[in-house]
Amino acid sequence: MVISDSLSFYSFYMIRFRPKLRTLCLQGLMALVTGTSWAGTAVPKMRLEIQPVWGDQPISAALSGQRSAKIRLSRLDYLLSKLALKKADGTWLESSDWFAFFSLEKGRLRAEADGLPAEAFSAIRFQVGVPPEANAADPAQWSVDHALNPQICGLHWGWQGGYVFMALEGYAPGQRAFSYHLANDPNVAMIELPVEFRGGGPLTLHLTLNAARLLQGIDAEKDGSSTHSRAGDLLAEKLRANVKSAFRVVKVSHDLYQPTEPALKNAARPEGAHDFPIAITERFPQVSLPPDNPLTREGVTLGKKLFHDTRLSINSTQSCASCHQQEQALSDARRYSLGAEGQIGTRQAMPLFNLAWAQGFFWDGRAKTLREQVLMPIQDKHEMHESLERVVKKLEQDAEMKTKFDQAFGSAGISADRIAKALEQYLLTLISQDSRFDQAVRKVAELSEQEKRGLQLFVTEHDPKRGLMGADCFHCHGGTLFTDHQYRDNGLTLATEDLGRMTVTGEAKDRGKFKTPSLRNIAVTAPYMHDGRFATLEEVVAHYSGPMIRRDTLDPNLAKHPETGIQLSAEAQRDLVAFLKTLTDEDFVHPAKAPQVVKQP
Repeated sequence: MVISDSLSFYSFYMIRFRPKLRTLCLQGLMALVTGTSWAGTAVPKMRLEIQPVWGDQPISAALSGQRSAKIRLSRLDYLLSKLALKKADGTWLESSDWFAFFSLEKGRLRAEADGLPAEAFSAIRFQVGVPPEANAADPAQWSVDHALNPQICGLHWGWQGGYVFMALEGYAPGQRAFSYHLANDPNVAMIELPVEFRGGGPLTLHLTLNAARLLQGIDAEKDGSSTHSRAGDLLAEKLRANVKSAFRVVKVSHDLYQPTEPALKNAARPEGAHDFPIAITERFPQVSLPPDNPLTREGVTLGKKLFHDTRLSINSTQSCASCHQQEQALSDARRYSLGAEGQIGTRQAMPLFNLAWAQGFFWDGRAKTLREQVLMPIQDKHEMHESLERVVKKLEQDAEMKTKFDQAFGSAGISADRIAKALEQYLLTLISQDSRFDQAVRKVAELSEQEKRGLQLFVTEHDPKRGLMGADCFHCHGGTLFTDHQYRDNGLTLATEDLGRMTVTGEAKDRGKFKTPSLRNIAVTAPYMHDGRFATLEEVVAHYSGPMIRRDTLDPNLAKHPETGIQLSAEAQRDLVAFLKTLTDEDFVHPAKAPQVVKQP
């Protein structure tokens, strides 16, 4: 369906993932950043995310059956159509056959449109309801996944004909049930919202729908407990007026995000806890969050407080944050961290971000899960050197802390397991995904020519026989996470007391192998390597240029090169360092400076 300016809007009926949006092949990655053509490039896409709220508080699907300001909602379903965007000249870019179905109970909170042109827009417009021709059409014509298929939306009135545009059902104070159905052609509600953004790349418009506003001025006792929008129905007119003022744009993000509602809906959430909204780009692999420890606002808040609590150390002088500082992407600027009693650590503190995808923790992978990992530094004699029993006792002396544990877990009690779960929740929210490189991929920033040359080196093999003279970095640091999460020997001289992964497995084949760190934020996480031996990125690149220590366990992707190494030129090394610096996520490193509303320049 082409409407104007080659813009096509397509209906979005169910949550789908396209691998091309999450994992870019090397040629496609270069094409997206450099602006060259590539057949696999994704069509620019706009997504609407509409979060139901009560006032300013999110209403999750899991909580829709609980009381909100003395109102208990059981259903909030609605249909949208006629999506349009206001152009700079005041005209509207309109769609004639775009439809979307949203449902609180079913967790359907998104709709999409493809083909967003690279120009500025100042407003968005859509209607709650469907056009008369669609309202009167045979519902059997719609495909099995179409928004207007009665099996999908459940909003068709069957033999009576026509659709319910919005169904708002629940219980008023005193358990008085209400069932408000907005329907019939005169009750279509047109919504127009000002919002400035520019198309041409992936985009998410974050909206809210205020359920409190929908019910404003409506009293089930006085006005009636139901409306089916018949002619002359004053209650339907009031509901329609409320609908027109209930939507609001809260943020613009130049990216697309993975849905987490299905996992959250099935999670065993503590009584009284609230969902913690987490935004994870679709460019990242699909994430699997722990079903037995769902992210909640209360749990994440508690975890963050514990992360900064010095009572987790033996003498109450050191917290997790002491060695994981935000401006260093939650790593340590020192080569070795100092313990609570001044003892020198044995390895460089790893940065903490994108941990939901990690397959092992610490440089040697001795912790299999994040929940296991968070308790180890507390007990390690080189670090906080405290027992879990003493930590629990100290926290139990704090009435405020006891309340926070109660709120986070739905019942009284502080335990080591709950400490681990709270810290796990907080750490899982530390997502770094918006570096200048990411912005270049999304067409909201541009790399310099030097940075593009560095990227080309990064993704190119070093194979002189075939005319390839790259830096060969992508084998270990490829993909959107910039790590393969494996353990590799990268040709460093080894200290006899630290043999890497071998200390965990006991196998000689693991001698000298350490976890591949992510290169995201690499420019701010110096010093480098497991022992912090390199102070600068230039030293790191020079090491990989060669020569390096050769032994039986040296990773094949390094051992395949001549003993002298790949011998990058001085200019190539500078180009590579320039590209690596584009991987810094300034909003993650300096969150206090991050804008609340992201606008494309």
